[in-house]
Amino acid sequence: MSDVDAALDTALQPLVGGQGPVQVATEPVGASAVSAWCAVMSEANPLFVDEAVAASGPHGGIVAPPATLNMWTMPVRIGGDSAGRDTDQPQQAAYQLLDDAGFTGVVATNSDQAYEAHLRPGDIVSARTTLVGVSPQKQTALGIGHFVTTEVAYANQHGDPVGTLTFRIFKFRPGPGRQRGDEPVDDSPRPERPRPRWNQDQAWHWEGLRQHELRIQRFTGSGRLVHPPVVADPTTHDMAYDWVVASGRGSLYSWTAPEHPKVPAFDYPLVVGLVELEEGVRVVSNIVGVRPDQLEIGMPLEVCWLDSHDDVTLHQFRPVRPDRRTDTLVRGDVSVGDRLPPCPIDVTTELVMSGALATFDHQDVHHDSDAARAKGLPDIIMNILTSSGLAARWLGDWAGDRVVFRNLRIGLGASNHPGDTMTMTGSVTDVGEGGAVTVAFVGTNSLGNHIRGSAELVLPEGPQGAEGSA
Repeated sequence: MSDVDAALDTALQPLVGGQGPVQVATEPVGASAVSAWCAVMSEANPLFVDEAVAASGPHGGIVAPPATLNMWTMPVRIGGDSAGRDTDQPQQAAYQLLDDAGFTGVVATNSDQAYEAHLRPGDIVSARTTLVGVSPQKQTALGIGHFVTTEVAYANQHGDPVGTLTFRIFKFRPGPGRQRGDEPVDDSPRPERPRPRWNQDQAWHWEGLRQHELRIQRFTGSGRLVHPPVVADPTTHDMAYDWVVASGRGSLYSWTAPEHPKVPAFDYPLVVGLVELEEGVRVVSNIVGVRPDQLEIGMPLEVCWLDSHDDVTLHQFRPVRPDRRTDTLVRGDVSVGDRLPPCPIDVTTELVMSGALATFDHQDVHHDSDAARAKGLPDIIMNILTSSGLAARWLGDWAGDRVVFRNLRIGLGASNHPGDTMTMTGSVTDVGEGGAVTVAFVGTNSLGNHIRGSAELVLPEGPQGAEGSA
């Protein structure tokens, strides 16, 4: 440790254990803000937005989604600068010291929320923060920096506790990250996939792919569907045909994952599946958005598209986004080892930016590509509040509208960048007393695990369809 680093550490450590003054939200919990949050997260639980349904629900009225706990006291930013950064808060004083030392980059790494009561429209949230730790310098893929951990206790306007948050961020000095030694760096452009070949007899199929249509050959005499296209009906030898546009939905019939040799044009693990379409035809295709260990024979799949060349589109398949449960799971419905249905989520620029705005997070790395690149990132990144919201929505869709969240713990890994897909998977790891169920989950993208975490939910009593009816 250099003298400069030692001096910084000496200045930081006395702040640890400090507790700041109570911060009060500038605005009450608002129905319009909840509606905007739900729209971004694709959250359709009527108990959050529909007064008529919520009035007869378990909470006696509309409540805010639990995962919004820490967004109500987010700092206001004007013109890209923090408005009135309060150095009386121990973590803000630490952030300022780190900024002054060149650690200007910031990413969230952990968010552990615990819930004690629901927030309701009109509630005014207050927060009291304790700085519980500042790590020594760490070298990571983002650069050299320090992890800063805070604990926040939240209350409503009556002083009643509503929840707590343990939050960790990484303040880093933008740079090359971990050193690769003397290994040569291959900065050559990635090669394209092998270009498919076809003639005029199959052109209709490839034209369909360009229009995002999965066209299947149909022989008009027998009505038989055949794929890939052939010259004549395999049974009648009739040559007259047209095509039908498949629904794009099917199930996994079988699969394999070639390991060697690895071809630079492809992403690995490379899953090659045989998909049985709803129309009865089987199609060989890549299966994306899911790891090999998450595959199950018979799992529902849907078509998605890859523009492999400027004028070529290929079909691929990914897990079908699961439907929302129309009732609510009750005690006894789940067991340890039960798997939740995989859920692919397209990471778009719109989702990243609107998620940050809906959670009142105005950090520039979530909406300004130039600012993100200046801090060593390849593009804007999804904020952890959006990641938490998406995870909570998926868990709620699986469990049902009347499930109660006790906590939601998330660790952040590889960033979610626009153009990627995050697939949520998970399983039940514990079934306890009082209807408590623990689910461990992971959200993976093309770079690895974006989030890994767990949630404890409480299922209601009663037979399926009584307590569980929406």
